Amino acid sequence: MIGIVGIALIFAFVFGGYLFAGGKMEIILHALPHEMLIIGGAAVGAFVIANDMPGIKRTLADIGKVFKGPRWKPDDYRDLLCLLFELIRIARQNAVALEEHIEDPQSSSVFLRYPKILTDREAVELICDTMRSAAMNYDDPHQVEEVLEKRMETNLHHAMHSTHALQNVADGLPALGIVAAVLGVIKTMGAIDQPPEILGALIGGALVGTFMGVFLAYGLVGPFAAKLATVIEEDAHFYKLIREVLVANLYAHATNICIEVGRQNTPSHIRPSFSELEAALRIAKDAA
Repeated sequence: MIGIVGIALIFAFVFGGYLFAGGKMEIILHALPHEMLIIGGAAVGAFVIANDMPGIKRTLADIGKVFKGPRWKPDDYRDLLCLLFELIRIARQNAVALEEHIEDPQSSSVFLRYPKILTDREAVELICDTMRSAAMNYDDPHQVEEVLEKRMETNLHHAMHSTHALQNVADGLPALGIVAAVLGVIKTMGAIDQPPEILGALIGGALVGTFMGVFLAYGLVGPFAAKLATVIEEDAHFYKLIREVLVANLYAHATNICIEVGRQNTPSHIRPSFSELEAALRIAKDAA
């Protein structure tokens, strides 16, 4: 919703200010279809050239995150801590019993209590792979921590592809606007024998190209890329929480301490309170 409000403010103040200053929308509206065909078509073509098909599909899908915001909400972080608590407790009580949960999480009675987390393949694999490593008696927690860090860095790098793709488009739009403006000037020069009122309209139409290139770059596409990067980085905290808790488990801290380590390392605006988490953990114990 906040994204829609931002777009509305941009259009209201830019075009509202133009009209308030005495500008006429007829010139912009008349030139807009042709200028957008040049600028938009060239931008789409450059985007297709710069990205492969999976990258194109991912970028188009990720644009929705600008309006939806982060996937993981505060309640999801609480549920994740409860899930990890249950799994660690099972591992401490009976390592053999843990196998059925980490080898087939889709059928696990523990994972099934947290369906949103279960739908995230990376989160589930991160949990299962790390707990499997612990079950194999890794004697160096630092090694597992390093593996997890590199894995998450790689995942974040791939997740950021959409932001880089959009930012590349934003960087190119002002230049494409100049291309459209130059073509408008060429058209104007071909009508140099026309009266001033016609030449004025042609020059105004040419300048619409420069305006649209800059407007789209800094008013829409650039902010889209920045917001998408913020959302992706926000969601990355979810996977960092998994790392913090499971690494604490590898150091053989008490189960409650492992969970508290994860809670404390969660950003404050999405961190469940201590009392809220305690109540959720009691419910999880009763459901087990």
